[in-house]
Amino acid sequence: MTEGAGEKDARVVVVDDQTVVREGIVMLLGLLPGIEVVGAAGDGDEAVRLVAELRPDVVLMDLRMPRCDGVEATRRIRAEHPGTQVVVLTTYADDESLFPALRAGARGYLTKDAGGDEIVRAVRSVLSGDAGLSPSIQRRLLERLSEPERASAVPTEVPDGLTMRETEVLVLIAEGLSNQDIARRLHVSTATVKTHINNLFAKTGLKDRAQAVRYAYGKGLVRPPTG
Repeated sequence: MTEGAGEKDARVVVVDDQTVVREGIVMLLGLLPGIEVVGAAGDGDEAVRLVAELRPDVVLMDLRMPRCDGVEATRRIRAEHPGTQVVVLTTYADDESLFPALRAGARGYLTKDAGGDEIVRAVRSVLSGDAGLSPSIQRRLLERLSEPERASAVPTEVPDGLTMRETEVLVLIAEGLSNQDIARRLHVSTATVKTHINNLFAKTGLKDRAQAVRYAYGKGLVRPPTG
């Protein structure tokens, strides 16, 4: 990518908890036109501190980190420093990673197999007010938008402190879906589904799926079939 006349380098902070990966990204970015790496952080807390100190244009943000993860760091950065954009750069492209990051305020989302040109395009896109999404992420968003809405959509008010995703899993249990079916529907792993089920059982005091079905109907999360 060739810089336009008078176009300033984008000032970038790199955030990744793995030292080798972080240093590799910094090294790669140092070879790219239009990018100036001004700092690097090993977790979300450090990222927020660096943004406050350095006021970068863009943060390249890993997601799964100890202490303060990338979603929480993104939320804090966008709330406290709205002049700094966030582009997620992660190994993971599943719904459990993608949608929370976008809801937290990330304007771009790349996986770590992205090439240098793709990173530069994403950085420039978010600085110009566009979204910096990899082609695979754009396809996933389109697939999600094109999925038919279920009649038993998850309500905005959820009971007993359940998260929206836990409530969604509960609704799918009440609809008779197996863990494998739920995983396919939500585009997550069966292990993730089991974690959500364990969490929602603990919060509601439910013991088994039969109780979960009765609970979902009793709370009005699903409606009995008519006709």
